[in-house]
Amino acid sequence: MKTPKYTTKIEKIHGLDDNEGVALKEVTKKFAFRANEYYLDLIDWDDSHDPIRRIIIPDVRELEEWGQLDASDENAYTRVPGLQHKYKSTAVLLITDVCGGYCRFCFRKRLFIDGHDEISRDVAGGIGYIRAHKEISNILITGGDPLMLSTNKLETIIRELREIDHVKILRIGTKIPAFNPYRILDDPSLLEMVRKYSTPEKKIYVMTQFNHPAELTDVAIAAVHSLIRAGAIIANQTPVLRGVNDDPSVLSLLLKKLSFIGAAPYYVFQCRPTAGNKTFAVPVEETYEIFQQSITDCAGLAKRARLIMSHSTGKIEIAGMTDQHIFFRYHQSADPAQIGSFVVFKRNPGAYWFDDYHEIVARYPES
Repeated sequence: MKTPKYTTKIEKIHGLDDNEGVALKEVTKKFAFRANEYYLDLIDWDDSHDPIRRIIIPDVRELEEWGQLDASDENAYTRVPGLQHKYKSTAVLLITDVCGGYCRFCFRKRLFIDGHDEISRDVAGGIGYIRAHKEISNILITGGDPLMLSTNKLETIIRELREIDHVKILRIGTKIPAFNPYRILDDPSLLEMVRKYSTPEKKIYVMTQFNHPAELTDVAIAAVHSLIRAGAIIANQTPVLRGVNDDPSVLSLLLKKLSFIGAAPYYVFQCRPTAGNKTFAVPVEETYEIFQQSITDCAGLAKRARLIMSHSTGKIEIAGMTDQHIFFRYHQSADPAQIGSFVVFKRNPGAYWFDDYHEIVARYPES
C-alpha cells in the first residue's frame, strides 16, 4: 500500500453526514483533528459506537468543561524545552508535535491544540541536558509520534543518544503500528536503523499503543513482527477508555492478543483528567474492577500489566480494593524516598483521579 493520505478536515470524512460534519467542526476549532485513510477504513460507519470511531473522530462532548490541559503537571518537570526529567534515571525527550492521528483522549493535546504542522523540534538542548546528567540511563523518545519523522531525522537523534555512554535504554513511544503500519513495513531503512542501534547490551524498546483488538490487523501484526525481527523489544500501553475498552472481555482480549504477538502488556493507565476527556473517563474504582476482571482470563505473560495513574507526583499503582478501602502504591516517584510506599484511602466511587481521594486511612511507611 502507498503511504495513506492524511486529513485534518473533519468535514471531508465520508462516513459523516453534513450535519455531523458541521457540529464536529466546532470541536476541532478547540481540539485539532488528524487522521489517515488506513485508520479511518477500520471504522464500521454503521455502528455509532464503533471503538475506532471513538478513538479518532471528534465528539461534541469534548467541549464539556472538565479537567486540565496538563493534568500530570509535565510543565513542572520540564528542564529545557522538549526535555522532562521527573524520575532520577529517566528522561523524556519530545522530538515532534505531530502524530499519525490525534487520539481524542490524548493527554498532550496542548502540544497540537492549534493543529501544529511543524514536525520536528530542536532537540539540541535536551540532548545536551542528558549528556550532562550521568544519572540518566533511560530515555523515552516521544512527542507527538517519533515515527512521523523521516528515518534520517530520527536516526540522527538516535545516533547522538547512543554516543552518550550512560544512556543504556532507548524507548520510542509510538502509535504508528496502529495508525499506519505501512510506515514500518514500507521503509527498510527504519528497520535497519533499529537493527543497528538495538544492540545486545543496549536495546531499543518500542512502546506501542494499541487500545482495542480491532487495531491488531494483519498488517499491524506484521509491522510489530518486523520490529521484533530487527531487534526491538515491544511493550504496549493503553488507558482504560469509556466506549473503547471498558468492557473486561474486550480489554482481556486485547491483553491476550498483545502477548501472543510479542507486544508485552506493560502499563494499563487510568485515563488522565485532561481537558476534553470526560467522555472517555472511567472512575478509578470501576477501572480497577474492569482491570481485575480482564486479567482473570489471561495467562501469565498477559497478566504482567500494571494498573497505573500517571500523577504529578509519580506513577501510582492502583494496587487493591476492599469493600471500604482502596490501596495505592508508588511504583515510581519524583521523590525517590516515596517509591514503594503505600497509601490507603476510604473508597470514593465518584473519584476519577488520585486527588479525588481525601479520607486517608493509613500510609506505609508512616510520614
